[in-house]
Amino acid sequence: MGIQRDVSLGFKLVKDVTASRRAQRVLNGRLATREPLTPKNFKIAVYFADGAVNLYQMRQWYKPLATLAETWPVLVLSRSGAGALPLIDESPVPVAYVRRVADLERVWAEQDIRIVFYVNQNPRNFQMMRYGRCWHVFINHGESDKMYMVTNQIKAYDYAFVAGDAALARLDKVLWDYDFDKRAITIGRPQADHYPGSVARVPDERQVVLYAPTWEGDRPSAAYGSIATHGVDLVTALLASGRHRVIYRPHPRSGVVDGAYGAANRKIIAAIAAANVRDAKAGHVYDASPELGWQLSVADVAIVDISAMVYDRLATGKALMVTRPADPSAEIDSSGYLSDCEWLFSDQAGNVVEVLDELTDDGAAESRLAVWVERYFGDTRPGVATERFHAAVAHLMAEWDRFATANPLTAHIEGSAVRDAPAVDDAPDVEIL
Repeated sequence: MGIQRDVSLGFKLVKDVTASRRAQRVLNGRLATREPLTPKNFKIAVYFADGAVNLYQMRQWYKPLATLAETWPVLVLSRSGAGALPLIDESPVPVAYVRRVADLERVWAEQDIRIVFYVNQNPRNFQMMRYGRCWHVFINHGESDKMYMVTNQIKAYDYAFVAGDAALARLDKVLWDYDFDKRAITIGRPQADHYPGSVARVPDERQVVLYAPTWEGDRPSAAYGSIATHGVDLVTALLASGRHRVIYRPHPRSGVVDGAYGAANRKIIAAIAAANVRDAKAGHVYDASPELGWQLSVADVAIVDISAMVYDRLATGKALMVTRPADPSAEIDSSGYLSDCEWLFSDQAGNVVEVLDELTDDGAAESRLAVWVERYFGDTRPGVATERFHAAVAHLMAEWDRFATANPLTAHIEGSAVRDAPAVDDAPDVEIL
């Protein structure tokens, strides 16, 4: 068995290297045909060190960044070829591929970056954070009550843009000696201002149910995924009802750790395809598109796992259920919305039609939801979150000007030695695209 495994791994490595080289050639071709970046043009950078599998973290920021770029030019700094290739095709703002530290140094010296945004906690963020004379700002890739959201790592950034009062309360429990008034700035959910986008189908008498599970997680404490415990029974029941239209949007990492989880995911996808063959008018959707927004807007009810999707949906103020993790080791923050949410337990999944019928007529559940929407996102009227996002950026730009004026010899707009310093870590990187 050991020899077979080694041979299998060897073939996989050869396959990965071949695919990597092919993708690198495509990327090099794209880069060769692009116009050089205009010098001293970009004021804001978005640093993204991940590959394609985590692009969902960037995609949700596309529209807010495009709107922001109308005032402050924005540049995405991509450290991974696997991430840069789709980013170049998709991103509404320019992308610079800076795989090596030397590449990062060059772009940094050529531009006038004053704010750097980070959408995740990739360890390579630390390479970017060596630069002073700018603001490093954690904007995250969504609001949630997962343990990821209460990390002391947030102190590494100069500022953090958070959704609302719930985020502040969550962080206040775990952070010592953190200046919330200065460093944590509430902006709501600007992504919600860009819903709905495209729609799946013209509305009819069917109740539209969005089922958007997360992945299985890489440890028991983060085992929030429901595809293998709830998903098959849940979707099977909805497909059989004749009264529902399912939009199934699994996390892109579904099945990367647990083969059984991946198998359950494929079973659901196949069931949706078969249901549409049986009834062409059903219009069930398996959604693997990069765009997130219309799904949240058109769904009458959303069933999601403990993940950022809870709060993406919460920002719409529409009916919501959360799957209760079947693994008792999964950590659940019972102090926030999850203490008062509408849970769907695994043993209820097969009876989900009855559960949804009860929820539809539950006025008390609707009132509870409205209270939590306000706590997590504040004023959710269209455009308000975008205004707060832009106001936060304008504040930091004004602070940049204030510090640069007070420190003219070291402000990087003057071309300081800090800008021209040699790379501290320019070791070659080995990457499988």
